[in-house]
Amino acid sequence: MELKPVRDAFGEALVTLGASHPEIAVVDCDLSAPTKTAEFNNTFPERFFQFGIQEANAIGVGAGLAISGFRPFVCSFACFITGRYDQIRISVCANEAPVVIVGTHAGLAIGKDGATQMGLEDVNLMRGLPNMTVLQPADHIETREMMKYVVTSRHPIYLRIGRQPVPNMNKENYKFSFGKGVTLVKGNDLAIISSGGMVYIAIEAAKELEKKGINSRVINIHTIKPIDRNIIKKAAKETKGIFTLEDHNIIGGLGSAVAEIVAEEGIITPVKRWGVRDVFGESGDPKDLYRKHKLDKEGVVSEVVKFYKKLKK
Repeated sequence: MELKPVRDAFGEALVTLGASHPEIAVVDCDLSAPTKTAEFNNTFPERFFQFGIQEANAIGVGAGLAISGFRPFVCSFACFITGRYDQIRISVCANEAPVVIVGTHAGLAIGKDGATQMGLEDVNLMRGLPNMTVLQPADHIETREMMKYVVTSRHPIYLRIGRQPVPNMNKENYKFSFGKGVTLVKGNDLAIISSGGMVYIAIEAAKELEKKGINSRVINIHTIKPIDRNIIKKAAKETKGIFTLEDHNIIGGLGSAVAEIVAEEGIITPVKRWGVRDVFGESGDPKDLYRKHKLDKEGVVSEVVKFYKKLKK
């Protein structure tokens, strides 16, 4: 099974689409190698703009390019780019400027770079902004297909990209459907709703849970905003409980979005949010960090079993 970081697929799709979409431009913040935009620079240097460590300036320029007819991708680490919240709020969202804000190295996988470079609050910030769409692909195929939608959209988008290598869970003929969640594993005991790099962990956990007699439905939410209300309502009505799984602070992220829908619909189904528990990240090997926060397969299985036992009481 080939493992490949989603950021590689993003870089490849950017170059491929750049040939047929002359409106694509890249605004970089001295991170073209890790964000995988370097090949776009090599291929289309006239549409690549290097601003150095100036995310606020880059967002302003990106908004100007967007209003002028370009489809700019403003790229940096998730924590750095979303940290320029006021520029995104006014220059991009208030003006409905069709900028793609690309936040890579999101979640714990950035590892040893530690808390100052670890994006764990970015979804919270971006999903709270009017006019902003929030997307997070789970594998390389989904990234490739999602990018076809992204380049043709004329709306502000936050594209959240992980660093950890993941296998392809989707088939080659997969078609991205904006705003529509995907059921990857069927089951009616409980539903595990996840996004991004954690979807693979959810699938692996479901296999272990089946051995314990727990049939888990696994749902991939690639569009966090606007989220698929119907697939969440269906899961809430057809299972005993919902377990949300995200590589992000549980406050304001995917889990909060799911819980809001279940509560608003008046469905009496317990929701357990699982992710980083309202703390800053820290420096460490990614595997150790995921283990510490119980976001590896073993940790997720353990927490789901605990949750399911409570559901049966």
